[in-house]
Amino acid sequence: MTALATRTVGRTDVAVTSLGFGAGQLGVIRGLPVSGQQARGTVAAAWEAGVRYFDTSPYYGHGRSEHRLGSFLQDQQRREYVVSTKVGRVFAAAPDGVESTLWPDPLEFDFRFDYSYDGIMRSHEQSLHRMGISRIDLLLVHDVDELEGARRDLALRQLFSSGAKALAELRAGGTVGGIGAGLNTTGMMPRLLAEIDLDCYVLAMPYTLLDQEALEGDFPLCEERGIGVVIGAPFASGILATGATNGARYRYEPATPAVREKTSRIEAVCQRHDVPLRAAALQFPLRHPVVSAVIPGPSTPAQALDNADVAQWPIPEELWTELRDEGLVRADAP
Repeated sequence: MTALATRTVGRTDVAVTSLGFGAGQLGVIRGLPVSGQQARGTVAAAWEAGVRYFDTSPYYGHGRSEHRLGSFLQDQQRREYVVSTKVGRVFAAAPDGVESTLWPDPLEFDFRFDYSYDGIMRSHEQSLHRMGISRIDLLLVHDVDELEGARRDLALRQLFSSGAKALAELRAGGTVGGIGAGLNTTGMMPRLLAEIDLDCYVLAMPYTLLDQEALEGDFPLCEERGIGVVIGAPFASGILATGATNGARYRYEPATPAVREKTSRIEAVCQRHDVPLRAAALQFPLRHPVVSAVIPGPSTPAQALDNADVAQWPIPEELWTELRDEGLVRADAP
């Protein structure tokens, strides 16, 4: 087993391996076939490689991801790993089946959005039961930035009027080690922080080798407030792992010619320094002082082992300098 570096998340006492495990793929996202045996093997491979931080959500496969992750973690010593999961959806049995474009084969449980005190408490308890564990280390408000119009307004009213109280009680009672938000876009975190004293922030997409939008507002605020950041989707949903191949995906859609061209230029720099693109993609976010971990989402044991390998690949400082000099990453990116 490789000893991966650990970092403390913001002001909390929660220490995570800087390479974590994003468990969205265990929910069979967008129809990517992942059997139960393959899922367990993938988590086991990550564990063997030294990964001790696992991020999931009730939403991933409508409970499937939490069940699969928990089936492995139940056999481990609880003090040896860290788990983050999310609140904002409450699930109930749906015997007539569930339709979902994101999760084509979800478990037969459907959800309603609920960011209220009762909704957060119930979601937290459901996650404990699904995973078969007694404590969640980091509990995150999920996807409020993805809601629109009246639904977003209702979610924020629920969260600010009573949901924040639930989060604070869980943290104060030691039931969770830290509270935060799991978001996919920038701009919502400042609004949440104006009302809730959060500890951490899981951000997917706006801070990768291809996009450093988070440097404009969210990261400076997190640095000022001592908030730890975890970067989801560090491969930008695919292209930073595969390179600019035909069919490469960026932000969960087919990559545009402009994105493929930029990726090719970044990869050319990496090749000049004998560094895999995957290695640069995983290590780049960790250079920012607020970032505690990156959580790629492997779907096979081989991918999990490769992530651990390239996460520790030696990268010369000249590579980062060249990326900045060629305008491929922002000049203010660490």
